[in-house]
Amino acid sequence: MSCVPWKGDKTKSESPEPSQLPPQHIYHEKQRRELCALHALNNVFQDSNAFTRETLQEIFQRLSPNTMVTPHKKSMLGNGNYDVNVIMAALQTKGYEAVWWDKRRDVNAIALSNVMGFIMNLPSSLCWGPLKLPLKRQHWICVREVGGTYYNLDSKLKVPEWIGGESELRKFLKHQLRGKNCELLLVVPEEVEAHQTWRADKSSPQSWMSQLQMHEQVLKPERPPKWHHPNREQRPHDDRT
Repeated sequence: MSCVPWKGDKTKSESPEPSQLPPQHIYHEKQRRELCALHALNNVFQDSNAFTRETLQEIFQRLSPNTMVTPHKKSMLGNGNYDVNVIMAALQTKGYEAVWWDKRRDVNAIALSNVMGFIMNLPSSLCWGPLKLPLKRQHWICVREVGGTYYNLDSKLKVPEWIGGESELRKFLKHQLRGKNCELLLVVPEEVEAHQTWRADKSSPQSWMSQLQMHEQVLKPERPPKWHHPNREQRPHDDRT
């Protein structure tokens, strides 16, 4: 099963009601080149100046000192295709962390009030002008709350996509995570990650493991994505836009 666009509640009218219209002050950065990671980060922070292509390129060069012998040619030129290592390192420069969400867990266990936003990695069609090519590539999108309502701020959308309140958001996340090759990152402040208060159920803290420890579990009905923490000296994995 692959990811499909979120349609919301099909019993509702196709035309958005006034309450579903995005507020004028919402920041929605649109797609340029293959810079979806940059757009997702700026949309999470609701700030066009939060990150630039140059800052992400500097992070990429720092994580990959031997870029001249890596296959990430487009990233070497600063054209995009930045992977999860760059996103995690970029968030850390702002005092935030990216928590990988184990898809085996119920999204109802997420303490939404302690999560600033969500970054998702999912399959996306490749377009050449108005033509949609029969190719699939990975794409970064942002989902976050603005003015008490959650929106899909995918940079490929013409306008922010209304999701709704907390219950609608959880339905949206469940819908997306059922798809193949869809992954979810929770963007949280450093102190939230340190105390794991991004989870609503705190009754058994020892049963929850960090995103790095998840790789070492014996019981692995589903392996976490092959992503590596930026603090480890490993070459970034190429998740393309």
